[in-house]
Amino acid sequence: MTGSVLITGGAGFIGSHLADELLRHGYRVRVLDSLIPQVHGPDAVRPAYLHPDVELVKGDVRDPDAVRRALVGTHAVFHLAAMVGVGQSMYEIERYTSVNNTGTAVLLEAMVQAGGDRKLVVASSMSIYGEGRYLDGQGRVYDQVQRPLEQLKSARWEPCGAEGEPLSPMPTPEEKVPTLASVYALSKYDQERMSIIVGNSYRIPVVALRFFNVYGTRQALSNPYTGVLAIFASRLLNGNSPRIYEDGLQQRDFVSVHDVTRACRLALEVDQQQAQVFNIGSGVKVNVLEVLQQLCRQLGCPQITPEITGSYRAGDIRHCFADITLARDVLGYQPRVIFQEGLAELAQWLEGQIAVDRVSEAHAELAVRGLTL
Repeated sequence: MTGSVLITGGAGFIGSHLADELLRHGYRVRVLDSLIPQVHGPDAVRPAYLHPDVELVKGDVRDPDAVRRALVGTHAVFHLAAMVGVGQSMYEIERYTSVNNTGTAVLLEAMVQAGGDRKLVVASSMSIYGEGRYLDGQGRVYDQVQRPLEQLKSARWEPCGAEGEPLSPMPTPEEKVPTLASVYALSKYDQERMSIIVGNSYRIPVVALRFFNVYGTRQALSNPYTGVLAIFASRLLNGNSPRIYEDGLQQRDFVSVHDVTRACRLALEVDQQQAQVFNIGSGVKVNVLEVLQQLCRQLGCPQITPEITGSYRAGDIRHCFADITLARDVLGYQPRVIFQEGLAELAQWLEGQIAVDRVSEAHAELAVRGLTL
């Protein structure tokens, strides 16, 4: 399958890598992107890393006219346009809801009006799970774990069962019940479900991909609400101590952007009869403190020690890492980039980058609103 593809938000981190992946496989690529300053800097110009064969349409995904123009002549859509970040979503509620929820609604209406048989691949997020799946000592599954406020205030970070018994995190599958812990998570779940509902009603093939912690080159280093690795890199490049919430032992699944974009292409090319949802991760768990230590070694700055705050940030969860069995079985997805190799590529790219460190500013925004404990 080849043809002309639209990527909303395609001038950003994941979208630009996806454009490269699609071009390599014979697709024509058009990008719709508003080039917001928080991601692209104050000049809001076409980023140098965006492949020259990509057609860039500057416009907002909430603008029906811009979306309709961008859809003309395309055969498929990757919907990546979104405001990203748990912390910021908790106080820029209207903005996140407008871009993520309304933007998706505008895109879906335009796709329905345009007709045809365009496929839609929508970028969802592991954030919709809230806490991941857990087991107790008797092997019972816990899918709706939450940490009480009083527990967090006393710096007891690990989730417990109903009787206070310890729980063990396990890989989280797609069947796990969502537990929405932030406005960002709510908006991503809304994007996913709205796309599937409309797709089923109008016979638009839809695939939703729940990305876990994506990392790689081209991340917006001066955006303090982007991925944790980019935030760490921004601090380290400026000689500052990275800030870690809780104790740093939170477990996550870090997946290379190269694996993510390959998964996107596979989702486009899979033959499907109904809407489907897939986890896209590495299938490997690692704690946040270990990630920082490895990045420090790669950048040659092991002398910089982290600031472990011992505080909690509203919307954060303790452990969540992916069960990728379904994506392997149905999409033929297999992660190829091991974490150490991916970090080495990231570190090499970082050597030529300049980052404005706004992490303290972002932390202050949360603290003044009472969103940290």
